Amino acid sequence: MTNHDLAKIVDTNDEWIASRTGIKQRHICDPNGGEFPTDMAYHATLDALKAAGLQPNDIDMIIFASVTPDYPLPNSACILQQKLGITNQCAAMDIAVACSGFVYGVNMANSFIKTGLAKNVLCIGSEMLSRVVNWKDRTSCVLFGDGCGVAIVGRCEDPTDTSDVLASYLGADGSGKDYFWQHLGGAVTPLTVQHIEEGAHFMNMKGGEMFKVATRTLANNAKIVMDQAKLNPEQIDWLVPHQANIRIIETTVSMLKFDPNKVIINIEKYGNTSAATVPIAFHEAITDGRIKRGDLVMFDAFGAGLTTGATILRF
Repeated sequence: MTNHDLAKIVDTNDEWIASRTGIKQRHICDPNGGEFPTDMAYHATLDALKAAGLQPNDIDMIIFASVTPDYPLPNSACILQQKLGITNQCAAMDIAVACSGFVYGVNMANSFIKTGLAKNVLCIGSEMLSRVVNWKDRTSCVLFGDGCGVAIVGRCEDPTDTSDVLASYLGADGSGKDYFWQHLGGAVTPLTVQHIEEGAHFMNMKGGEMFKVATRTLANNAKIVMDQAKLNPEQIDWLVPHQANIRIIETTVSMLKFDPNKVIINIEKYGNTSAATVPIAFHEAITDGRIKRGDLVMFDAFGAGLTTGATILRF
């Protein structure tokens, strides 16, 4: 769905959207075409398994990050396990930390692997935000898209391989919980017909507040993990930030005095896909040859909650 397509739905235009967000288009799932979050994750996982030279039953844990799961129950990780034909009864969990989801998942996988509880962890960020976006709200519907990215985080058996997670930070600040919310449909306020008729069940955001918090948070995340790893911005080969808004990314990069040429940005093609932005951008940069084995890569994300997380790894 391009900005021109959106202009046919709400009062907006390509120049307005692109200049303020950096977004030119986004992808929208077809609910009639088997494109729900676990379906996207299924196809992405098959590609990841092939790239890793693994079989489905080599996966011994699934971490599925999403705020738009297939269903409230059962969890999407269990549904994906069944779709992949995994029969080893591996652990399967969903985490709902919004746009920080994949970064949370990778750090959780690293902990499970290093404590010996897992060997190959499937980490997923998969979102169908088109289901919870208010397509009549011109300030929010232009920002989001559907998408999925996955990674297999595995225990390294080769002592000569330098791949590793070097630094991790996960955090949250519940005082910002009302900057981005979707209060209806849970235990506190079950969804009613009236809510749907009024369009009150969609997600809502205070954009100005989120912008201010996001830039400060992303910069702080990066400094924390760089201090942990005893690295400076010049030593990081690639920064893969959450793709929420081009202005947020540019402001963060400026605050960090980071080389803009070493920042992976693809928001113009996908918009904000929440937990899927970091793995999609990471995958694209590997596929096109920018990120290579041995590179130092930093993930940096923030999301509703407010949740936040960063990771430095050697790919």
